[in-house]
Amino acid sequence: MNLPFILFFICALLAVLGAVLLIIAREPIHAALSLILVMIALAVLYLLLGAEFIAAVQILVYAGAIMVLFVTVIMVLNAEAEERTDFSKIAKWVGLPLGFVLLFAIAHWLYRAHVGPVVASGAGIPAHALSTWDLSTELFRHYLFPFEATSFLILIAVLGAMILARRDE
Repeated sequence: MNLPFILFFICALLAVLGAVLLIIAREPIHAALSLILVMIALAVLYLLLGAEFIAAVQILVYAGAIMVLFVTVIMVLNAEAEERTDFSKIAKWVGLPLGFVLLFAIAHWLYRAHVGPVVASGAGIPAHALSTWDLSTELFRHYLFPFEATSFLILIAVLGAMILARRDE
């Protein structure tokens, strides 16, 4: 076993653990922190696949900007611990068995798939793949206006959420 193999399983375990903690968290801020754990673990997995740009975007956009937005909304709304309700009978008798069937189907598909050895050997990576430098040059030369327009729309959405959440005195 080599270091990338061990690192893959550690990050995969952290991503699954963060997702489970996200689901069972009672406090919204704990759920947001669990989501950050998932995003960082996924970024490391992207690095292991050789996708440096996607890993950087994962950290900057999702773990950075979106989570700051989530935490800001949680703080502005002063969200408290959520109330737990009784477990739905439909979810218990239909959802759990269907979840196990889905899990078995995915495990069977992964066992029978021939994609893993191809990706591990590097044969699936195109020879003319763009580097992060080429991609950023293309983004900021030809697609600068849509990039900036998107950031402006996100700013308007944050301001709108703050105005809607404002308490009347």
